[in-house]
Amino acid sequence: MDKLPQITIGMGVILIVLGVATWLLTGQSSVTALIPSFFGLGLVVMGGLALREKMRKHAMHVAAVIGLLGMFGAGSRAIPAVLEQGIARVATGSQLIMTILMLIFTVLCVKSFIDARKSQNASEM
Repeated sequence: MDKLPQITIGMGVILIVLGVATWLLTGQSSVTALIPSFFGLGLVVMGGLALREKMRKHAMHVAAVIGLLGMFGAGSRAIPAVLEQGIARVATGSQLIMTILMLIFTVLCVKSFIDARKSQNASEM
């Protein structure tokens, strides 16, 4: 059985913890510190839906889109900030961590989709 739904839920939990930790470390001053948590919640929901065989394909494709949006969104802020100032702020570190986590997740999704397609093609022969 494909482990991607469980990985999706796990990645979502990690992002929720990252967002809450960032929010606490930045003095609870801005709801934007919780952005990783919002993406994490989306992944947890999609991972939960993907546990149902009937919903798996659609839920995992939505999760992959969440991963891409999170990677590009966080990366578009983190990378310029790191190049300009280094990782001087908690928020920048959080954005960089989110970028890396979402990159890893997106790669895992693409690999899983390719493997599923190969498996489907092999069974049709």
